[in-house]
Amino acid sequence: MLLSVGVAIFVSASLGILAKNQQTFYSVLWSQLVLGLGLGLVGMYVCLKINYKFWRNYSFLLFLGSIILTALVFVPSLGWSHGGATRWIDLGFMRFQPVEFLKFGFVIYFAAWLSWVKHRVQDFRFGILPFGIMIAIIAVVLFKQPDTKSFILIAITGVSMLFVSGVPMKYIFGVGFGFALVLGALVYFNPYLQERVQTFINPAQDARGSSYQIQQSLIALGSGGIFGRGFGQSVQKFSYLPEPQGDSIYAVLGEELGFIGAISVIFLYVLFLLRGFRIANRAPDLFSGLMVSGIVILITVQSFMHIASITGVFPLTGVPLVFMSHGGTSLMIYLMAIGIVLNISKFQKH
Repeated sequence: MLLSVGVAIFVSASLGILAKNQQTFYSVLWSQLVLGLGLGLVGMYVCLKINYKFWRNYSFLLFLGSIILTALVFVPSLGWSHGGATRWIDLGFMRFQPVEFLKFGFVIYFAAWLSWVKHRVQDFRFGILPFGIMIAIIAVVLFKQPDTKSFILIAITGVSMLFVSGVPMKYIFGVGFGFALVLGALVYFNPYLQERVQTFINPAQDARGSSYQIQQSLIALGSGGIFGRGFGQSVQKFSYLPEPQGDSIYAVLGEELGFIGAISVIFLYVLFLLRGFRIANRAPDLFSGLMVSGIVILITVQSFMHIASITGVFPLTGVPLVFMSHGGTSLMIYLMAIGIVLNISKFQKH
């Protein structure tokens, strides 16, 4: 249901690009619907057929490979920069963000690690310390790009998996406090992040500059009213909302489908999370349960970060709305992850 709504809203939001550049419009549709959705559905079917134990056997290689792949953005002949960030690999015929593979690789390897140490996870040496080492390695790669939002997302997912695996709350709070200090230091030394926080505190401070996106997003959501302008009838997607098919897609959804549609999509993500937890709770073993938990938490947290940013509840992050925003790599990887969840659901205990 999320994917169906996502494809419809994506096509509608992309009409804002068509009004500016027809070639870009067809390029965006190709990358999302053919490469992202098409290859993603094929990947989902393949992962559905692969026994979940395969991922545990190759978890370390997947994690290591995803780290190396993400670091390749710093190779001059491969890395591609946009908007002051170097987060893409350019192969000539296509560009993709390797951090999407890193999110996936981290969840699989961390689930494998936590299932291996089992009850020893309550020991600092086997639970918190390995997690800290993994996060430190990821931070080195992502902060250099810079890609703070992906680091935050991976960190939240990792802490949630620690909680699910039974790590004492005193350690969870300690890790949370440590992350708060790290993020505080990042904001203090990074003028760009300072601007994001100031815009969050006072959204009206620079309506034509740093606050432009949140102002236009709120206008779009407000003009949608209760029932929306109607599918395809968004005005804000034409020259007002930056990247209506990407960073601002939830604003387009709210404008076209209204409060009812916007709330319904939130409900679908909550339902997705609950169903995922049900599968994790009935999973055949600890590894599969942790992997399902990590996947559904990753998807849900990222989606709520996007929604919170667009509605002004959280500073603007630029994270895509899963299953809806433009991002062929992201859509493909997440559909493959859903294939893994579906495979595990076949073995769930009743």
